[in-house]
Amino acid sequence: MQAFLKGASISTKPPSTKERGVAATAGSSGENKKPKPVPWVEKYRPKCVDEVAFQEEVVGVLKKSLEGADLPNLLFYGPPGTGKTSTILAAARELFGPELFRSRVLELNASDERGIQVVREKVKNFAQLAVSGSRSDGKPCPPFKIVILDEADSMTSAAQAALRRTMEKESKTTRFCLICNYVSRIIEPLTSRCSKFRFKPLSDKIQQQRLLDITKKENVKISNEGIAYLVKVSEGDLRKAITFLQSATRLTGGKEVTEKVITDIAGVIPVETIDGIFAACQSGSFDKLETVVKDLINEGHAATQLISQLHDVIVENDDLSDKQKSIVTEKLAEADKCLADGADEHLQLISLCATLMQQLTQNC
Repeated sequence: MQAFLKGASISTKPPSTKERGVAATAGSSGENKKPKPVPWVEKYRPKCVDEVAFQEEVVGVLKKSLEGADLPNLLFYGPPGTGKTSTILAAARELFGPELFRSRVLELNASDERGIQVVREKVKNFAQLAVSGSRSDGKPCPPFKIVILDEADSMTSAAQAALRRTMEKESKTTRFCLICNYVSRIIEPLTSRCSKFRFKPLSDKIQQQRLLDITKKENVKISNEGIAYLVKVSEGDLRKAITFLQSATRLTGGKEVTEKVITDIAGVIPVETIDGIFAACQSGSFDKLETVVKDLINEGHAATQLISQLHDVIVENDDLSDKQKSIVTEKLAEADKCLADGADEHLQLISLCATLMQQLTQNC
């Protein structure tokens, strides 16, 4: 027994310096070989103001402030994925440099707690801090801090009202940048204190250029038709387009990204399915219609996606008169509102398709 224990005893002697060096080298070389995987949306986010695409007015104002001019309080509004957050973050990095960025910029978005208490405490305390420090590279540093309130349209009216006094009182040391999708949800006293900039949806050409850039850098196989379809599916949202591209690349595993793959990734309802719904409506048979709707729901397609695609098809349909189109589009709007309020998808789609059937069978 003692002999067995002696044989299995663990040496408590510390490893020699040479052994430690070899282990450390092996560990560090392993780390160097494996770069951290980053989502492409973050990897290709604009690092400076010049890289921001298609928003000339905002870029012009921010460039002036980078050259030494004062920066007003800003309000950025527009559709998702047009570069609102990226623009102000790129400007802040250029203004303060990597060393002062953390101490001079406070960013809060909808995922943070942003009730009236947070505005009174966190934002107010940050705004009252005195600015100090200079950039190590010798470039001039502005004498103010920046508070970025992302998705400000989801803040309560009370929290927005509490922000008014802070914006005025701390104007010597703090600038505010409010970012939202719907400017109508920001209270009037706040909008009057800010310079408003509307971010336009990115043009197809700009999106295609940026996506082609990414495909070259990431060695993605995709045709020009595939890029064009990706842009169409993303509806002016570049962030969505880049996310779809990365997902499709991972799914294909190095093979060519086709339109079918993009359709599956984006959750778009195939054209054949839409044609099937129209055929069932034109047949005048309610049983056929119910079968098509059941199949659609069983395949996991979203009703809101169907409404969006049906709208485009109906507007471009030459078989329907203007009056018939207006009746169907009104029903589309009603169904969309009911779904947003939590109505049953199956019943709403049956009701919508029944209205479409009535209008299509009138022509027969």
